[in-house]
Amino acid sequence: MTAYKKLTAIDKKLIRSLGESNIILVGMMGAGKTTIGKALASYTGKLFLDCDHEIQERTGVKIPVIFEIEGEAGFRKRESLALQDLVRNNNIVLATGGGAVLSQENRRLLKQNGIVVYLRASVNDLYRRTRHDKNRPLLQTNDLRARLVELFDQRDMLYQETAHITIDTSKQNVRTFVKALVQQLVSYKSFQSTFTQDLMRTITVDFSLSSEAKSYPIHIGNGILNQIELITSCLKQKRVAIVSNTTIAPLYLDKLRSALEKNGVQSIPIILPDGEAYKNWETLNLIFDALLQNHCERTTTILALGGGVVGDLTGFAAATYLRGVPFIQIPTTLLAQVDSSVGGKTGINHTLGKNMIGAFYQPRMVLADSATLDTLPDRELRAGLAEIIKYGLIRDPVFFEWLEKNMQRLLVRDPAILNEAIQRSCENKGEIVAADEKESGVRALLNLGHTFGHAIENGMGYGVWLHGEAVAAGTVLAADLSRRMKLINDADVVRIRKIFEQTGLPVAAPRMKPEKYLELMALDKKVSAGKTRFILLNRIGEAVMRADIPSALIIETLNACMVHE
Repeated sequence: MTAYKKLTAIDKKLIRSLGESNIILVGMMGAGKTTIGKALASYTGKLFLDCDHEIQERTGVKIPVIFEIEGEAGFRKRESLALQDLVRNNNIVLATGGGAVLSQENRRLLKQNGIVVYLRASVNDLYRRTRHDKNRPLLQTNDLRARLVELFDQRDMLYQETAHITIDTSKQNVRTFVKALVQQLVSYKSFQSTFTQDLMRTITVDFSLSSEAKSYPIHIGNGILNQIELITSCLKQKRVAIVSNTTIAPLYLDKLRSALEKNGVQSIPIILPDGEAYKNWETLNLIFDALLQNHCERTTTILALGGGVVGDLTGFAAATYLRGVPFIQIPTTLLAQVDSSVGGKTGINHTLGKNMIGAFYQPRMVLADSATLDTLPDRELRAGLAEIIKYGLIRDPVFFEWLEKNMQRLLVRDPAILNEAIQRSCENKGEIVAADEKESGVRALLNLGHTFGHAIENGMGYGVWLHGEAVAAGTVLAADLSRRMKLINDADVVRIRKIFEQTGLPVAAPRMKPEKYLELMALDKKVSAGKTRFILLNRIGEAVMRADIPSALIIETLNACMVHE
C-alpha cells in the first residue's frame, strides 16, 4: 500500500478534507474489514484499531475461547464495552466485529462517533474467503454456505441502517478500492458539512420588555456540539464544571472535555446517577459537594450535559450555589431540547409532588444538537414528541397540522424534520416564557396535560412512566374533559387521540382510584385558593385555564380514559 508520505498533492488534499473524522467499518465476517481497514489507515494517516483484537488483548485469550467459556452473550457484552472505549479516540479507522450491529445501542454508538462504512460482499464471496477459517466460532458448521446465508439475512438490514456509506467489496483490488472509498468519504463529509451549516439556526429568548432576566440564544442544529466556540464565547473564565449522568457521559463527555481543553478551558466532571428517581436533594448535594471541593467560583460556568433531570438539577444548583452562578444547557434528549432546557424552570421532586422545590433561573445559552438524538432510545424519543405536540395544541394549529403530516419522518429521526420541530417548539415556548417568566399568567398554558400527567408520574412512582408518556395520557384526559365542558367537539378529541396513537404514546391513564388522582392533583403547583386549575382546550390551537370544574366531571373523564382491566 502506498505510504502517506508518497501520496500525490491531490491525494493529500482529499485526505486533509477528512480531518480527524473516525471511519468505522462494519460488515460480515470475510467482508475485508481488517485488510481494507489497515490499507485505509495507511493511506489516510489514521490509526487502525480492531475491536476483536482489543477484546483479545484485554482477556489474554482468543475469540473462540471466549465463546467456549462465556458463550455468545458474554462475548457481546465484552464487545460493547470495548466499542465504548475505542470510539473515544479521534482520527482512527476502526474495524468492528461482524455481530457488533446486533445491539441497538452499539449501532447508535457507532453512528454517533464516526462515518460508518458498510463493506458489503455477496454470500459467494464471503464463502470463498472464510471456507478455510477455523477462528470464527459462528462459522464452525457442516454447512457453511447455509450458515452465511442465515447470518447475511439477519444482519444485512442492520448494517445498512447503521452505515452512512455502503460499498461493494467484491470487485476491485485493495489499492483501487481504498482510493474509491476515500472519494466517497470526502463526498459524504462535504455533504454533511453543508447539511449541518444549512440546519444551524439560532433563536433568542428575549426578556428585554418583560423581565430583569437576560435574553439568551438557543442554537439548534445537527452536529453543532462540535462547534465549541458556541460554548467558549459564553464563558466568564477558562474553567467549567460539566454535570452529566452515567448514561450520557460515556457518549459525549470525553469529547466535550477534550474540545474545551484544546481551547484552553479546564473542566470538572460531575457524574450523577441516571433517572427521574434521582431528582432529589441527595443528588443535588452531589453537585454542591463537587463544586465546593473544587473551589468553583461565581464566574465558573456549569454545563448541563444530559436530559431534563440533569438540566433541572444543574439549573437549581447554579441558581443556589454562591447565590447564583452562570450555567449553559446542552440537552441531549428531545424532551429537554424542546421543553425543559428552555425557560429557566429548575428544581427537584418531593415525595409529595413533582418539581415542587426549585427556582426560576435562566441559562446563558441553550445548545440543542439534534445529532445527540441518534443515541436516544425510541421510547424517550416518543416521550419528547408529546411536548412538541403540546405546542400545536395550545397555540399553533398550523404546527399541529404539520406534525400530523410529518410524524413518521420524526419517528425515523429525519434530521431536517427534527430540527424544524425543535425550532418551532422553542420559538413557541420562548415567546411564552419571555412574556411571563415566573408563570403568573399565560405561561401556565404550557402545562396542558401536566396536572393529570404529574399525578400519573407520582402515583405510579417516579420513573415508571416517562414524563412525556404521562403528559400524552394527561393531554388525552384534558381533551376529554374539555369535551365534557363543551369546549371542543368529538372530532377534535379524535384528532388529538389519533396523533398520540400515531406517535406510539399512551392514550389511556393507568388504573388508580379516581379519589387517588384527585388527591395527587391537589398537590399541583397550579392549585390556587384550594382549587385545582386545569389547562383545557377551546379548540386545537387555543388553550385556557379553568378552575370551575365539578369533581364529578373529572371523575367521569378518569373512569372513561383509564386502562380497562
